[in-house]
Amino acid sequence: MEPVTTLAASTSSAPIGVFDSGVGGLSVLRHIHALLPHESLLYFADTAYSPYGDKSEAVLTARALAIAAFFVERGAKAMVVACNTATVAAIAALRAAYPAMPIVGVEPGLKPGAAASRNGKVAVMATDAALAAAKFQLLHQQLSQASQAQFLLRGCPGLADQIELGQLDSDDLTAMLRGYILPLLELGADTLVLGCTHYPLVRSAIERIVADAGAAHVVLVDTGDAVARQLGRLLTAGNLLAPAPAASHVAIRGYTSASAAKLRTAFSDLLGLDVAVEAVTLAAPAQMMAD
Repeated sequence: MEPVTTLAASTSSAPIGVFDSGVGGLSVLRHIHALLPHESLLYFADTAYSPYGDKSEAVLTARALAIAAFFVERGAKAMVVACNTATVAAIAALRAAYPAMPIVGVEPGLKPGAAASRNGKVAVMATDAALAAAKFQLLHQQLSQASQAQFLLRGCPGLADQIELGQLDSDDLTAMLRGYILPLLELGADTLVLGCTHYPLVRSAIERIVADAGAAHVVLVDTGDAVARQLGRLLTAGNLLAPAPAASHVAIRGYTSASAAKLRTAFSDLLGLDVAVEAVTLAAPAQMMAD
């Protein structure tokens, strides 16, 4: 991660902005809230423009900058890009636009996957767009040579979309997961990297499939914890950690470019939190209007 310029200590009580194309980033927000319980969090689900995987890099960068401006208007002191695809496309532009702000993206999870593996066979489930990204391909090549790990890359088209629907126990979702996971287990993978922030939301279903296949030894890697820890390090370095509140509270607010009711239900069903949610309209970038 790049070093950041220290911000004024008076901003320590300001919120942290977290965004994703939909509800997937809630898996990252869950780790942030657990590790940094005193921090106020703003979550933006850009569901109206989901999925991000079929958008160009220029469109995603413009959209990310619009969301970042929305957070800055609300006094955000830091930002988390809780989406693999958006991280690859836009994090450099975000850091250039806000050089004094801690901005954390989602890493592909190859390095922790290689470290966790015992037999060197690491399965990586991700969107096709994330696997095709030049940044991912470079990291894949570097770690394949450095660690001697064999990475079994599996694009999972439609999986994030199915999770976004919220029917996490449906037969269709289970069948889709089995179709993606079982071939990887048959190839001998002992580590499974959940390379999209949506996937940890169905971790229990993945664990059931793995156990039913007689592969309970397989390690699941969720990069949300690493994101939360990196955020904590940057906030500490910048003297930006929020002080402990006088009374226990959950300072989280949700925003969405689509249905407020659906995001509020997602907060409740997935995180067990009752969060106020507001539907907002951001100015659509010109590139996206023309796309």
